[in-house]
Amino acid sequence: MTAYDVREILVRTMVRHNGGQMMRWRQVFGEIRVYPLSTHPHCNWRADPSGSVREVELAERTIDLVSAKHPIVE
Repeated sequence: MTAYDVREILVRTMVRHNGGQMMRWRQVFGEIRVYPLSTHPHCNWRADPSGSVREVELAERTIDLVSAKHPIVE
């Protein structure tokens, strides 16, 4: 699993549950940051969504769901 894979899972989950366009959700999520496992052993990636209040709220919920299933990326 790579940062790209995680971002695509986030985007597809958002479209499936909330509608909208994949391109817009990619913009909302932005780039996925990956951290070393030595400093972040439980979940080594992070997304900092930006957009409207509603978009960020939905994105943060989706990040929580996806990070529980896919906590580690390469």
